[in-house]
Formats: sequence, structure tokens, C-alpha cells
Amino acid sequence: MIEAQDISKTFDGRTVMNHVSAVFQEGKTNLIIGKSGSGKTVLLKSLVGLYDADSGDILYDGRSVRRMGRKGRQALRQEIGMIFQGSALFDSLTVEENVRFPLDMFSNLSLYDRRQTARRCLRRVNLDKADNLYPAQISGGMQKRVAIARAIVQGPRYLFCDEPNSGLDPVTASVIDDLISQITHESGITTIINTHDMNSVFSIGEHIVFIEQGNKLWDGTQDTILQSNCPELISFMASARRLMEIGK
Repeated sequence: MIEAQDISKTFDGRTVMNHVSAVFQEGKTNLIIGKSGSGKTVLLKSLVGLYDADSGDILYDGRSVRRMGRKGRQALRQEIGMIFQGSALFDSLTVEENVRFPLDMFSNLSLYDRRQTARRCLRRVNLDKADNLYPAQISGGMQKRVAIARAIVQGPRYLFCDEPNSGLDPVTASVIDDLISQITHESGITTIINTHDMNSVFSIGEHIVFIEQGNKLWDGTQDTILQSNCPELISFMASARRLMEIGK
């Protein structure tokens, strides 16, 4: 479980996170939703440690990030997997080398064991025959699956996904959603996904946090979101529905 406690963040005097508190549940897919510029990406990056919050605290299974020393934070990073919006693969490395990269950097495993672990993760995302290809030689959906394999190669306890469906067609996006959900439940990890895709909300969103103008205005489940009385959330869902209909 990851808990945000009263998180605030400003950039150049502008408040982008305003005393946000939220609990992200272990073994579930937790979604942060909201419009572009709502602050959901800042919240995700604050949770993962890419931004330092100006105030408040973040707890990883009861461990306070604010009270951690440098060594404690380094150890925590080894428990975190991250899927970036643009996949963030290294163009000069093969698929296998991209997946193996965290192990090459941070593990004491032999080269043989690192390669076997990377290949096992590639099999898990159905890319066992792509290990010697380069990112430019595979599709956007395959690149996302490589990014997932790399994110899980160290067996993380926490998985962060920044707009994992960005730039994908609806069918491929659904495949990525299902894959992330399956891995979450297989491993019992705490997964947090930053998205504006309502298809993801209704397909894999077990716990949902809605952010608007740096404020948390609602949280709940996919079963309760349609009963929400939050006007900003209702407006967001209506806008998302119109965009989905236009895209059909």
C-alpha cells in the first residue's frame, strides 16, 4: 500500500498539488484520472520520487519517505518499476538488452542469469521472439510490452505507469491494460496508473482517484464512479465519452 499524506507541490509560485491525500491499495490497479494539466502527472511523479513534495509525506507500506535517508531511498527505488509514457527505450540496445538494463546496473547476477531473467520477462509479455530486434524494428504496442518487461524484471513491489496507452489504438490499448492488470494480480503488487482513458477506468480500474486543478475531488471504484455527485468528475466523464464517440 502507498499512502499520500497532505501532498503539496508548487512550480514557479503556482500550486499544482494542493494538500492531496490518497491511499493506493496493494494488489490492485489504482488509477489516477483527470484532464491534461489537472496535476495527475505531478502526483504520480511525486509518489515515485521524481519530484520532491513541498510538504506532506508518502508512506510505502508504512515507511515514511520524508524520514528516509539516502540509503533508504536507494533501497526503495529497487522495489519500484516504472513504465514511462513514451516507453523510454534505448534505441541502440536490443529488446533483450533494454529489458536487462536494470539488472546490468543494479544486480550482482551473472550475465547468464541476467539474460535468462530478461528472456523470462519477455515471454511473460508475449515477446519471446523479439529479443534480438531493436526498438525501431517493432511496433508501438510491442515497445510498450518491452517497457512492461523492463519494469518487472527486478520483481518490484510497486509499479507506476505514466499514460501507458498513449498513442495506441483501442485494441492494442486494451491488450496493454489487460497485461498490466494480470501482472498486478499475479504478483500482488501495488500498481498506480496515470491515465485519462475511460476505457481503462471501466476495464481495469479497481480503485480510482480523480484530480482536478491540483485537488483530489473524488475517489472510489469503477462500480461507484457513475453514481458520483462530483460535478467536475461528471463533466470529465462526459467530455471523455464525446471524444470516444468522435474517435469511433
